Amino acid sequence: MDNYIDDFLEYLEITKNYSEYTIENYYKDIIQFKEYLDENYISSFLDVTYKDVRFYFSYISNYKYDDTNTYKATTIMRKLSGVRSFYNYLIRKGKLNTNPFKLLDNPKKERTLPKFLYYNELQKIIESIDLNDNLGKRNFMIFELFYATGVRVSEIVSIEIKNIDFTHQIIKVMGKGLKERVVPFNSVCAKVMKDYIATSREALLKESHDYLLVNNRGDALTTRGVRYILDQVVKNSGVQISLSPHMLRHTFATHLLDEGADLRVVQEILGHERLETTQIYTHVSKQRLQDVYLKTHPRAKKK
Repeated sequence: MDNYIDDFLEYLEITKNYSEYTIENYYKDIIQFKEYLDENYISSFLDVTYKDVRFYFSYISNYKYDDTNTYKATTIMRKLSGVRSFYNYLIRKGKLNTNPFKLLDNPKKERTLPKFLYYNELQKIIESIDLNDNLGKRNFMIFELFYATGVRVSEIVSIEIKNIDFTHQIIKVMGKGLKERVVPFNSVCAKVMKDYIATSREALLKESHDYLLVNNRGDALTTRGVRYILDQVVKNSGVQISLSPHMLRHTFATHLLDEGADLRVVQEILGHERLETTQIYTHVSKQRLQDVYLKTHPRAKKK
């Protein structure tokens, strides 16, 4: 069974161009399914039936990853989606004719609003970065680039110098499914990037490569490296918040809509295929509008 998994992960990396983080999640989800099959004496992925899938769904829905907590619906959906994709791959390779996960319904997804930073929180974090060394200037540039473009972490680490057009202030990024799109950036970000490229990147670089982001060894920065940098910067800033790259993406979209940006423009910049995916940010803005109203209107403040 392991050969099938290795082939699938190679397909995700080479053909689908998925990030290291995404591939790792696929691997964990498939291994968890494999362990379930082993425990139930099912020796091959090819022997799984729809009945087995239904039992697995029940198992994963009630699974406690610690003493008390079970998986949220979104996590269960992701785990099922990963294994379902694995079986679609087996069908494409001619190992199976049908996907046993095809008829399985996903659990009802809880509707949660994306978390984002208020501008003063973001400003405090950015201003806390020490610009006296090359790594600090790089970290400063990472925050400015995230906030200027709303790109995914997998996209930001893939940016090469040749992808950046400073004349028109646009960057070509490679999104999900190898879909290329163009995102704009502002003059503040342009100035920070130019300074980083001319000074800090040049100093950090050991062997020549075209990637924009460079780690302390001179190699291209990874998605895991970016997450570590965000953690350390926030920790040093004193802002009590858990910050992820996707939260910066949420912040970018929310702030644009708060300032009156057209929803379809934001959809295009973020690279969302469906407008419904972008519309969740309008709910965030409406919630923020209501919060401000209740805190500031004289009659709303009265008990």
